[in-house]
Amino acid sequence: MVAILQAVFSGLALGGIYALVALGFNITHTTTKTFNFGQGEFLAVGTLIGVSAVLLLSGKDITEALSVTDVTLARYGIGLIASIVILGIFGVLLYFTAVRPFVGMVGMAWVMSTIGFGIIIQNTALAIWGPTPIVLPSPLGNDVIRIGGAGIVPQEILVLIASILTMFCLDLVLRKTKLGKAVRAVAHSRNAATLMGINVMAIVIFAFVLSSSLAGMAGMLVAPITTASVFMGLTIALKAFSAAIVGGLNNPRGCMLGGFLLGLLEALVGLWQAELREISIFILIIIVLVVKPEGLLGQRHVEKV
Repeated sequence: MVAILQAVFSGLALGGIYALVALGFNITHTTTKTFNFGQGEFLAVGTLIGVSAVLLLSGKDITEALSVTDVTLARYGIGLIASIVILGIFGVLLYFTAVRPFVGMVGMAWVMSTIGFGIIIQNTALAIWGPTPIVLPSPLGNDVIRIGGAGIVPQEILVLIASILTMFCLDLVLRKTKLGKAVRAVAHSRNAATLMGINVMAIVIFAFVLSSSLAGMAGMLVAPITTASVFMGLTIALKAFSAAIVGGLNNPRGCMLGGFLLGLLEALVGLWQAELREISIFILIIIVLVVKPEGLLGQRHVEKV
């Protein structure tokens, strides 16, 4: 039971990361019917930018190693903000260079353009930071906290709390504020939103800024648990996209649910057979697609002719 409880704690923390990135996929999909298939590279670069900010604040070069005393809560917070802000700027660049030129065109040219943008970002990062992973100590320390006999590190608690609070605030904004209503209006019908006086272009740009910023935030939260590297984002982004499919791409709450489900599934299956974690995720995806193709909380769209 202790081992299961341990897996549940770890799975919820990991699921929070998947849910944040999955929510980013949902935001761009509902507003533009496109995805950023370079989201994994965005996550990795955002993390490296945040880690570099911590290094510079510690008086070190961006390629040096961090010690436990270098990573204070204030420096970590500044690094997190730097990652979110700069990734938001990258989101604007992505939209204008890799998405907007192909909106409304027949075909899926935007798929290759977003992948290409991600590859450019990744190789630029590789030239700056190199392939070696960078260890980012947690600003909260590594003392294990015991809950019901199971051990959990403070960073996992931070990940879980931060991800839940972020998703709760975003859900509140999307459902209760004027900005959120504008986003939902654009998602429902861009033409109708334009007739209602909504600046559709501004809302679409906001969607890409928010999606990219969520990737940067997720990377900085998970980096002290894993490591920061140029190649860290691909697996996380793939599983986050899977979580969005499981929960429902057109439903933000479904994406959140899918993220936590995949995190728990991965952690619990890992107790039994570590090699089956990825297999179990994609088996779940196949089952969901067969039984409920629109996702667990997704809505089926019926077109009238």
